[in-house]
Amino acid sequence: MSLLSGSGAARPGGSPAPFDAALAALFADLGAVTVETPLLQRAEPYLDTAGEDLRRRIFLTRGEGGETLCLRPDFTIPVCLAHIEGAAGLPQRYAYNGSVFRQRRGEPAEFRQAGIENLGDENRAAADSQALAEALAALRACGLPEPAAVTVGDQALFEAFLTALDLPAGWQRRLVRCFGRDDLLEAALAALSREADSDPLDLDPAVRALLRTGDTTALADHVRTLMDAGGLPPNRGRTPEEIAERLVEKMALANTRLRSTYLDRLRAFLALDCPLDEATTRLEAMEAESGVEFGPALELFRARAASLRAAGVDLGPIRYRAAFGRTLDYYTGLVFEIAAAPGTPPLVGGGRYDRLVSYLGAPTPIPAVGFALDLDRIAAAVAAGGEGRP
Repeated sequence: MSLLSGSGAARPGGSPAPFDAALAALFADLGAVTVETPLLQRAEPYLDTAGEDLRRRIFLTRGEGGETLCLRPDFTIPVCLAHIEGAAGLPQRYAYNGSVFRQRRGEPAEFRQAGIENLGDENRAAADSQALAEALAALRACGLPEPAAVTVGDQALFEAFLTALDLPAGWQRRLVRCFGRDDLLEAALAALSREADSDPLDLDPAVRALLRTGDTTALADHVRTLMDAGGLPPNRGRTPEEIAERLVEKMALANTRLRSTYLDRLRAFLALDCPLDEATTRLEAMEAESGVEFGPALELFRARAASLRAAGVDLGPIRYRAAFGRTLDYYTGLVFEIAAAPGTPPLVGGGRYDRLVSYLGAPTPIPAVGFALDLDRIAAAVAAGGEGRP
């Protein structure tokens, strides 16, 4: 496989990659067009959108022109960029199969992924259920029995809950960034519940005084003076105005406290963990008890569950966890992972990412959902009789 080829059917040493033929046939039957993307990618899209967990695992290098490049850490972003570059019509379904590169503790840094990205399907409930059903079908095509651990979450429900609590926009963004990371989310909730601090940011007295006046123009002027005194050129990093806006937001975050009743409601929502076939009823009951309305997010959740049932997917063994998210920042709605057994690393991960394609340069927003199979983990699970890796 050449450095800039996209898929390739060979593993290191030239041996055939397992599952390639079966997956190629399945993806073709599902109407997905195979796309190839370069192994060497611009790093900026990943650094801007993928989240801290993936950013620290990426292999970075420099191009001849000084641009920051990386070995492809996943396929979602390159497939979206290829779609934008090709100016293809919508909807489109793309399939892929090839190597990706991430630093992973106890596992090879190079491993193989295959999957489908579904762009432009406006029927989000049907497209979401299709992604999960097709991920299960792909595992069967690889020879894996029905997995014992399928977990779904929904970031849109979490965002709707935060909106209903009327938290400041800065706090909502912070909590959304923590979604799916239990330790970070718990730390953020603890910060929302602690006693107010007279000087939570330990600021310079002049800066603190300007923040209290709310005069951002004067604050920006003061920041500019400090930058000039420190010899910092104005064209490096953030502008004084941007720094002032960030300080205002940080002060608002530091001084915001959530009433205990609201905090209890949020914790009760995050504690929800039940079979997917019970989740809609539980969420409706939570709405009635707490007075928090999920709005369109719950309507989509309800329609997605109905679509899964219509596709013949048994919802009983699937777990819905309200606190479950994935460590990629571009997800916006459904997220899911599939493992061979509880407590083992995921064999498949996927979800909805409606904001990503337009962020990458598409002229209009494009609804998108997809999934990726970790073929090396699947091969190990099949070899172990479905028990998964330790």
